[in-house]
Amino acid sequence: MCGEGVVCDVVGAIRQCSRSACRQSAVATLTYVYADSTAVLGPLATYAEPHCYDLCEQHADSLTVPRGWEVLRLAMPSTPQQPGPDDLLALANAVRDAAALPPEPQQPAQRTHHSALEAPAGAEGVRRGHLRVLREPS
Repeated sequence: MCGEGVVCDVVGAIRQCSRSACRQSAVATLTYVYADSTAVLGPLATYAEPHCYDLCEQHADSLTVPRGWEVLRLAMPSTPQQPGPDDLLALANAVRDAAALPPEPQQPAQRTHHSALEAPAGAEGVRRGHLRVLREPS
């Protein structure tokens, strides 16, 4: 349960408008096609994408674009789309399939203890990213 002032990440949570200080629910998604100098405004996308903007009704209606750009407004549904029987059936089937899978056997973790400065066998110095493991001088 979420307390006051805590943002909960819940499946099916309503997305908010991307405009700063706007707390309204998003109803449209704005995407820019820079190669064509076009802004595409359409129905709310199924998933939040990193380079798209979710807009409330007010901000979607008052959208302006830079001079020379074109706005392509896709048809908006008159009512928000509710999950249909196909969506619920697909979810039920996915849960049923996941429950029917046999559990994978757990392999015991094999631990080998190495000195903090010990390199893997057969390697004078092993490079991992910007770090190098060196063998302790004998």
